[in-house]
Amino acid sequence: MIEIPSDLHKDLVPLAFLLGDWAGAGVHDFPGSEKCNFGQEVAFTHDGRDFLEYQSHTWVLDNDGNKVRPLESEHGFWRIDADRKVEVTMVRDDGVVEIWYGELADKKPQIDLVTDAVARTAASGPYSGGKRLYGYVKSDLMWVGEKQTPEVELRPYMSAHLKKVVTPEDVERWAKALPDDMPDDGIAFFK
Repeated sequence: MIEIPSDLHKDLVPLAFLLGDWAGAGVHDFPGSEKCNFGQEVAFTHDGRDFLEYQSHTWVLDNDGNKVRPLESEHGFWRIDADRKVEVTMVRDDGVVEIWYGELADKKPQIDLVTDAVARTAASGPYSGGKRLYGYVKSDLMWVGEKQTPEVELRPYMSAHLKKVVTPEDVERWAKALPDDMPDDGIAFFK
């Protein structure tokens, strides 16, 4: 279910499907790095201004699904214009700052992004750009990231399947929003 908060900036309504806390797992594989499964927590929040704030934390998982160590962290800001063009500014824990541009697909909650600018600190590893695809599929958030370095051509390196995190406050809010004439047995919904 996609909720549109009453205090969401009107320009951000097309991105409302991203809002909330998400958690899940994925796969990381890039030449020169350890191939691994990872866990991920993502938050898309807003404060009434014309951007979404984005935070992502990933960590390596062992064969039993336990956290081993941090993998990557990102923080950024997402905007969209009237023509469905999306811009993202992002900073990563490895010393990379990126500007991404892309577009929200027509009639479906899918965003394609490509790096437009990349800045790196002296401590960061080689990196020259990337692509990302985010999609809202059957109430889940899925994404795939591609990256390139001077030595490695653009190729997929991370992908994840995330589920919406439901809090007790969410359940309480949904319960209060139910109609007063709900059938006691619930079966009436299916007749």
